[in-house]
Amino acid sequence: MPGHLPDATDPEAAVRGLNAPPLGGIQRLSALDTVRARIALAVELGLLAPGERLPPTDEIAAALGVGDITVRRALASLHADGVLERRRGRTGGTLVAERPAKGTVTEAAAYRAAAAEVHRLIDHRLVLECGIAHLAALQAGDAALDVLDRLVGEMDAAGSWTEFRSHDERFHLAVADATGVAFAAAPYGAVLQDLYRYYLPYPLDTLQRSNCEHRALVDALRRGDPVGATEVARRHVDQLHRTMFVGLMDDAGAEAAG
Repeated sequence: MPGHLPDATDPEAAVRGLNAPPLGGIQRLSALDTVRARIALAVELGLLAPGERLPPTDEIAAALGVGDITVRRALASLHADGVLERRRGRTGGTLVAERPAKGTVTEAAAYRAAAAEVHRLIDHRLVLECGIAHLAALQAGDAALDVLDRLVGEMDAAGSWTEFRSHDERFHLAVADATGVAFAAAPYGAVLQDLYRYYLPYPLDTLQRSNCEHRALVDALRRGDPVGATEVARRHVDQLHRTMFVGLMDDAGAEAAG
């Protein structure tokens, strides 16, 4: 409820309200603006190439955690901004403009400014994921490993970044379930969800290369090798420091400077 205030009859609630940190960064953005920012930033970084067709609206909505109507409105506004274009016919749809406008979506600045928060979340994930991989190598049964194998295959066969994103989340939560620790999935899933708020569309070949690490993790789990599984998990999460949008922006800046 907008403008909700603490109960005036509850002194503790009033104090909590006064001490609550102000909303900042992407928390200030509406759902519509987060979609605009993430797609525009992916275009600016070259993750979505000129002329590339976007997936169906419902898939984008699922991948970015918003509603279909929000995505439709965001795509329409990005079309008006010159970032996207629409084509008719069998080969048509919503595509990245051949010469997409850059710098027109001011909401993207909130994501660009989020480096510290993103890296904090990645470090949090690193601690949890390494521990989960270690436990899963000791506890995972054949049924759990078969599920992981199937999800790796589905990521290999994914036809879009939206489809891959769904399988990726299910894979990592399934690894947590394979530990046999009842409470493992909840805190880990919360960190994943926080990171997915910053998720940008990535080229499918980049995502599928990361799937090689998923396969290596499953192989280590099948061997019952906790040291090997932990090392694969460490490498996998460490890659986020280089390949999430913050790292890509740093790389782009370095290339421009060079």
